[in-house]
Amino acid sequence: METQTHTPNQTFRLGTRRSPLAMAQAEEARDRLARAHGIDPAHIEIVAVTASGDRIQDRALAEIGGKALWTKELDAWLAAGEIDFAVHSAKDVETLRPAQFAIGAVLERADVRDVLIGAESIAALPQGAVVGTSAPRRAAQLLHARPDCTVVTFRGNVATRLAKLAAGEADATFLAAAGLARLGEHGTGHPLDEERWLPAPGQAAILIECRADDARTRDFLSAIDDAPSRATVLAERALLAGLGGNCHSPIAVLTRAEGDQLAMRAALYSPDGAEHVEGEARFAAGDMQGPANLAADLLARAVPAIAVHFGGPGG
Repeated sequence: METQTHTPNQTFRLGTRRSPLAMAQAEEARDRLARAHGIDPAHIEIVAVTASGDRIQDRALAEIGGKALWTKELDAWLAAGEIDFAVHSAKDVETLRPAQFAIGAVLERADVRDVLIGAESIAALPQGAVVGTSAPRRAAQLLHARPDCTVVTFRGNVATRLAKLAAGEADATFLAAAGLARLGEHGTGHPLDEERWLPAPGQAAILIECRADDARTRDFLSAIDDAPSRATVLAERALLAGLGGNCHSPIAVLTRAEGDQLAMRAALYSPDGAEHVEGEARFAAGDMQGPANLAADLLARAVPAIAVHFGGPGG
């Protein structure tokens, strides 16, 4: 039985981006914490910031600073003590993080699949279809499967991207199933088989960071840490670290828990989708050497058109 370690008059400040999906994730984290500790959700104050990545919508993320655009404002608040913890999409958090921060919790991972909006399947896209995405992974996977298609940059939140599609800026686009579900957009689009269309590292996982030396908050967050989800997300982050990938690097990975083991399948692509290399590995949950070994194997077999996009600082 769980013992209550936090008195009802204690308050915590939760930092989040201001986008609708980020707010939905913040509310999910707040409500899980309130239930776990038997406290009123009002004792967890949601503090929202407009991230640089949300302000700059007209260019690909990789061109304007990469994943740090999602985290730098919240990092500053967290470091200054203005918030107690920050709620992020795991796939948006850079691989190499400041030592002063710790992952306090990874929530139970949701549906990891991508959803195709505008066609029933990749094969069903019309010849020469224009597809909107700002993710190098999705672009490379699409062009690998359908080199006849054209990719155009789609940035913005879910509503913005759906509006661009409705306005005819593209024939189709991709969104994450988990993000659609968290926004209540159930039944939108066609989910893609995750065994054939591997997701992004960290996709569908909510990651919560706090200050590493803040024992009170770490204890508070531990009540909602999902061990299997944490194991898969940390393994995928270890793969990224081993690859030296950044926001330009098309990386796809699927990790499944099988008992106390993890089964990981990963693929690297050239940005134009023409080249790809794939591999898989099994290792114990918590073994960070397993993903590192898979990364080394993939890089050893990667042609120059792929390898040139790896080996830099983790992004």
